[in-house]
Amino acid sequence: MSTKRLLITRFSAAGDVAMCVPVVKAFAEKFSDVEIFFLSRKNFQPLFELMPKNVHFIGVDLKKYKGVFGLNRLYKEIKALKIDLYADFHDVLRTKYLRFRFWFSKVKVKKINKGRNDKKRLVEKGANNFNALKPTFMRYKDVLNDLGYSFEKDFSLFEEKKNPSWIGVAPFAAHKGKILSEKTMEEVVKGLSERNYKVFLFGFGDKERSITEDWQKKYSGVISLVGKPGGLSNELKIISQLCCMVSMDSANMHFASLFSTRVVSIWGATHPKAGFLGIGQSENDVVQVDLPCRPCSIYGNKECKIQEKYKCLNDISSEMILKKIIG
Repeated sequence: MSTKRLLITRFSAAGDVAMCVPVVKAFAEKFSDVEIFFLSRKNFQPLFELMPKNVHFIGVDLKKYKGVFGLNRLYKEIKALKIDLYADFHDVLRTKYLRFRFWFSKVKVKKINKGRNDKKRLVEKGANNFNALKPTFMRYKDVLNDLGYSFEKDFSLFEEKKNPSWIGVAPFAAHKGKILSEKTMEEVVKGLSERNYKVFLFGFGDKERSITEDWQKKYSGVISLVGKPGGLSNELKIISQLCCMVSMDSANMHFASLFSTRVVSIWGATHPKAGFLGIGQSENDVVQVDLPCRPCSIYGNKECKIQEKYKCLNDISSEMILKKIIG
């Protein structure tokens, strides 16, 4: 029997791509006779460095594949790999086009069920009146099951030795509804520094670099990794050795989860019940306040509608977070 070739696509966002990793790893270990090609943005390549040998990462610059003509060129380049199966983990316009082209070429294709209707009802009814939704990584697994491959859901992660005095803090996120106040997060960093932890700060961009470097100057044992050489590869090496990561509902929660690093996660406008809690993470390590308006959105990208703006975030204190970290 000839070796099957499987294409998987997930282009964004960083946390969503990270959640693919343990699923793809478990699949690759179970089906070592399947050649897996994971197509994504090239900057996510470090997430796949420790994968089994039958996993091949294809990183692209999507700016070079704009519009139908660009996607057609991308399809032709990928088709040259002689793909037999296509698992669409994204289901957006770009992957819908690729899916159609492969289906038309007699390739077996399946796509993710994002549970959009259930997520909409979760927002409408509120978390207190709704059961937790299926975790996102299980939705990825379902796509592979639909292609005819069944494997265990107990995904193996990358285990690394932890340093009990190293703690990571990722105080930022893509959307306002996910970000705790700068003042509160500085108090957390100060509290950890005073307890003699070595604190690594994570972020992206000039503004976040300015904030974290200011904290580095003010508090002993604090190191900003924002904008430092080595990029994501270096950050992942450090994350793998942390005893704990303090993170918003953002990509760093999922990066840490890949290495079984404990995450104290902070949730504001979003909610763990939507299915985005880091794989292997405990709900006991979630920091949140119980409000009937939560979640007001799935991704934290909607403007707060209550009179007391972002009460979900403002009611979270540094003491709550430190108590959760240290006990």
